[in-house]
Amino acid sequence: MLKTLRMTSSKVIVDADVFVYRIGFASEDVDEKIARARLVEWFTDIVYINCKADDYKAYITGKSNYRNEVAVTVPYKGNRKDMKKPKHYDYLRDVLVKRLGAEMTDGIEADDAVAIASAQDPSAIIVHVDKDLDQLPGKHYNPNKDLHYEVSEIEGLRNFYKQMLIGDRTDNIEGVPKIGPVKAGKWLNDKQTEQEMLSQVWELYQEAGMSQERLIENGQLLWLQRTPGQMWLPPFPLQAATGK
Repeated sequence: MLKTLRMTSSKVIVDADVFVYRIGFASEDVDEKIARARLVEWFTDIVYINCKADDYKAYITGKSNYRNEVAVTVPYKGNRKDMKKPKHYDYLRDVLVKRLGAEMTDGIEADDAVAIASAQDPSAIIVHVDKDLDQLPGKHYNPNKDLHYEVSEIEGLRNFYKQMLIGDRTDNIEGVPKIGPVKAGKWLNDKQTEQEMLSQVWELYQEAGMSQERLIENGQLLWLQRTPGQMWLPPFPLQAATGK
């Protein structure tokens, strides 16, 4: 269970992609100058007032992404081809980089860069609205909900393995058929070790006729890198984990 509380930190690490979309869609009827002012005000309020931080690192997703090569079952984010981008999309990304010092990623996504930075500075607050980042242990802040909460190491692992079962419709990742958040919780909420979680997930994959290669593909698509270039692999032998 997530632990909700008010937190402060000397530093926050920001997945800044959300700022482009939220401010962009909210600024369809205004010019660039007003959109920029809204973006800067919201960003700085979150960092310095809501999180009471002294410093921050922010990341936005660049064009290249290693997951495009990992995804062989269905194209990664292939369901987003016709998704509309907000007005001022490119301009607001430019503001984040040039005005607010955000770093544009290369070969990875913003949430990977956030995860790597968080692993290097575990005391920092992770600012995001993406459920994928709930696999990271530490302090979190959701600016859309004005919600501070903390994720433990075991909760982070459980969130990751739940995603292995559920998949991610937003990113076009197919999980185990007919398993959603409620059923995933039923299977994994009582598991207290990573080996137990992996064993349960692999058992359900096998029952659904899904291969070891498919499990590894989904894991590599869903896992956020903790070190540059890291690729997820099962941390325990699958046969030993399942006894099959």
